Amino acid sequence: MEKYARQAIAEGCKSIDDLVVTTESELYRVLNLHYNRNNQIEVPDNFRIVVQATLREFYKSIVACKDSEPSWKKAIYKVIARMDDSLPEYFKSPNWMDQLGDM
Repeated sequence: MEKYARQAIAEGCKSIDDLVVTTESELYRVLNLHYNRNNQIEVPDNFRIVVQATLREFYKSIVACKDSEPSWKKAIYKVIARMDDSLPEYFKSPNWMDQLGDM
């Protein structure tokens, strides 16, 4: 995430409103591939919104030079944690991987 925020700054991005994440964005695809390697789980609609918000939080912190402070990412994680969805019930089952074919 930090890499993409720094890349946007290097490319001349001046406003967080210019940082838009779509389902076709490289960042979205990279994260989905990392966490959902075989595309077995349907990606929640909120995922794109959280990815975009996270990118914007990193951008704001870097532009404000907060990245020179120790533990600067903690403030970002606190903001993003408030956006967490509750864990779907099927993940709570010890055999949740077996249930993927039924979804």
